[in-house]
Amino acid sequence: MAILTKRIKVNTKGDTDIVDITQAVASQVEKSGLRDGTVTAFIPGSTAGLTTIEYESGLIKDVQRLFGELASKKRDYLHNLRWHDGNGYSHVRAALLGPSLTVPFVDKTLQLGTWQQIVLIDFDNRPRSREIVLQIIGE
Repeated sequence: MAILTKRIKVNTKGDTDIVDITQAVASQVEKSGLRDGTVTAFIPGSTAGLTTIEYESGLIKDVQRLFGELASKKRDYLHNLRWHDGNGYSHVRAALLGPSLTVPFVDKTLQLGTWQQIVLIDFDNRPRSREIVLQIIGE
């Protein structure tokens, strides 16, 4: 059993930007030298999250619209009153999604469905440079 920690850097546009990171994660698993196990991806910070979706333009817009309806930018947020940074909605959206995702791999291949990709969703109100931490555990 081995545990490896790797990092992926991603530049985002913010404002519910959805970025496909599947290939970057798969590449780190492939390079790890481990054959079977799990990879956990974690995004440090409180204004972004990770999940899986079918990464296609219609669903991307659907997901963005859904988060806009669940936690509208126009709503009053106490966070904004305290920090005056205008991103209270992004913290709420990220809390709903969550900061991590675990995917098994077999024979160095992520066990994702045919139309399933790993995505980073950056909810912040500005572009960001994000670093995703990967913990690859296996044999």
